[in-house]
Amino acid sequence: MHPGWLLLTAGLAASLAAGPAAAQGAKTSSAVELARQAERLKPGQWLWAPQIAPRGPMLVFVDLSTQRATVYRNGVRIGVSTVSTGKPGHETPTGVFTILQKDARHRSSTYNNAPMPFQQRLTWDGVALHAGGLPGYPESHGCVHLPFAFARALFEATSHATTVVIAGDAAHPVATGGGEVLAPALARDAEAEAEAAAAAPQAEFWEPARSPAGPVTIVMSRSDQAVSVLRNGIEIGRGQAINTSSDDSTHVLMLGSGKDGEPVWIYAGVSGHEDEQGRVLDEATRNLVRIAPDFYARVAPLLTPGTTLLVTQASLSAGSVGQRLTVLSGAR
Repeated sequence: MHPGWLLLTAGLAASLAAGPAAAQGAKTSSAVELARQAERLKPGQWLWAPQIAPRGPMLVFVDLSTQRATVYRNGVRIGVSTVSTGKPGHETPTGVFTILQKDARHRSSTYNNAPMPFQQRLTWDGVALHAGGLPGYPESHGCVHLPFAFARALFEATSHATTVVIAGDAAHPVATGGGEVLAPALARDAEAEAEAAAAAPQAEFWEPARSPAGPVTIVMSRSDQAVSVLRNGIEIGRGQAINTSSDDSTHVLMLGSGKDGEPVWIYAGVSGHEDEQGRVLDEATRNLVRIAPDFYARVAPLLTPGTTLLVTQASLSAGSVGQRLTVLSGAR
């Protein structure tokens, strides 16, 4: 083993010494206990309990505001870790990404051949998940640093094209069934929807041949009143999505399987909203979203277990006001 690896491993192990039981999560056997311990994590600590949900599609959610990464399988939280993301001038981009490449012994081609253990590449220009320093605040050059052992466990559990969502604020964990969040509906408030439509970007298209196969992610932007459909990290369509909700939180949903095997939308929860996990999205909230029936008809056949939906205040387009979201991370 290269000396650099030994030094890094020793340094990361030392960072866990302050709380080994909480950091390792060895005694965590239920979702409730995992949530309780997650609230007490200190820099360098982590929890990993894959037995809570042994099967199903995976989602990794990185919350820049809390410097936490949460791992979900079939909509159930199975791991939480402290992270360190990009420092000022090297900010970690927000958006929806897929794991493009995995290399357990990767070394940086930019930063003096520095070791980046258990690297999982998110963009071809250098953003990745990997083991690294965890001082308790953002200090990387754009990557998401993880504790060494957590990075290894995550590396072993994910696959190429696993979805990774990076956002700057918390999300509400709720669940709903049948794909109704994206279902079209008749106009309810013509005046409000007309105003929203006038402000929406007009760049609408549907080109599934851009990426014929792979995991599907849908990004709904309140700022743009638009929805973007990505397959394998490449945008294949964009259409109008009128959202009249006053809620500006980030919501992340995964299409998983219910108790009887039926498809259900499950919101991924992050720090501060754990108490809402498992609640069914109410009809009034669903009715605040309007998608054109013809566009929904194109999207509906792509909705399979593992499909991810991100609802965000961030903008999809460079010309809009506010934070821009990365949605084309899979293309070279």
